[in-house]
Amino acid sequence: MTSPRGRVAALLGAVAVAAGTTLATPALPAAAEPARVGGGITGQAPCPDAPEFTCGTLTVPLDHSGATPGTLDLVVAVTGNAKAPKGDLLFLTGGPGQPGVPSMKRIASKLEPVLRDYRLVMYDQRGTGGGALQCPGLQEDMGSSDLAVPRRQSIADCAAALGPNARYYGTADTVADIDLLRHALGDRRLTLDGVSYGTVVAKRYALAYPAHVARLVLDSVAPPQGFDPLDLAALPATARVLRAACRATGCTTDPAADLAATVRRYGNGTQILNALTGYQFIDPDYGGVPEILHEAAAGQPAKLQEFFAVIHREVDSASAEELSQGLHSAALCADSHFPWGTTDTPVAGRAAALERTRQRLTAEQTWPYDAATATGLGSLLVCLDWPSEPVPPIPPAHRKLPDVPVLLLGGDRDLATPYEWLYQQAELAHDPTIVIVSGAAHSVQNRAANPAGRQAVYDFLLK
Repeated sequence: MTSPRGRVAALLGAVAVAAGTTLATPALPAAAEPARVGGGITGQAPCPDAPEFTCGTLTVPLDHSGATPGTLDLVVAVTGNAKAPKGDLLFLTGGPGQPGVPSMKRIASKLEPVLRDYRLVMYDQRGTGGGALQCPGLQEDMGSSDLAVPRRQSIADCAAALGPNARYYGTADTVADIDLLRHALGDRRLTLDGVSYGTVVAKRYALAYPAHVARLVLDSVAPPQGFDPLDLAALPATARVLRAACRATGCTTDPAADLAATVRRYGNGTQILNALTGYQFIDPDYGGVPEILHEAAAGQPAKLQEFFAVIHREVDSASAEELSQGLHSAALCADSHFPWGTTDTPVAGRAAALERTRQRLTAEQTWPYDAATATGLGSLLVCLDWPSEPVPPIPPAHRKLPDVPVLLLGGDRDLATPYEWLYQQAELAHDPTIVIVSGAAHSVQNRAANPAGRQAVYDFLLK
């Protein structure tokens, strides 16, 4: 059966699809008995799918205020290096909605050079993995995408299925869980390594518990609020990214101008942005995309339509256990500030506020897309129709991080979290280290063929 990479490459006629770098599985200390991971973590035993690691369960309250009863069981995994001289390194996955434990072996292999000094810890955040929030319709519509436009009925069904407890799945709850995990591990301070939404969680933890943070690695940096509902960094960044990729591959057209012409002709900016954001995981050079956009701009959209279909089927598809769209929606709607305000705003007035925003957007803010693209993105539309609910306090966007070492890592081809966000966030750190990896897209440590980003992480963590 042809892989997603092969199918998309065949469609695009790409001759050079970027290959990932494979690192050896780390030679970690093995123990006859499960390594003790903390008194508050129960059921400690070798992980079922990776017995070289120890798994256990951390039980946390559903509602950290105690007003609503109930608990959640979160799976935790650690490497066997119980006496790591630099302490515990907590790696935070993205989404919101991705579990951590299924990625333990892969992340350990990427971080192998530091794992004699650190004990790696990963866990399944609330509402993910085996405890994933289930919203089948929304999962079918959006899969692993932030941007795909779901059916309104899918949104309504998801909100009804989660009910009033949806409010307990925001970033503030995850941050409180992490401090319980820190306590269970017996740590005074944690080193945090977050990717994408994991950077949001890491920063929010550092702001809430500054005395309990040793270092921060922020890879593919998102704002503290998680995302910009209008994506006003990614829209103009597309022109920069596509032109850089075009120069790298020797294409002879202007893909940004062709994209703008295509959006004007067909009004399909949301589909294009979603497809390009997904395709970066296959080929950060966006091979074949300039040709597809050039044909579409000239009135021949057949290959572009096929590109959309392949990306939805082969790249965006994901089960709730891989990335829970229920958790994704609950977290973003709880965390974010929208054109209508926050999710405690009555639903009835939200659409009018969004329309007023659309009318105020300028071509400079959205080019090579249009205002309809900015106000028609999937995660924004989910929260447009999400029921009104209480929202937790969110730290001010310009609040400084604690004075600890911070590494900010990004790829120059990243459309999911363009490096414009990274530079904004760097202003909130004290003497940050900034590394932009050439030719890399989203999730530099995990996916980049260029090893410069991983080496920067090793150097930073081993200082």
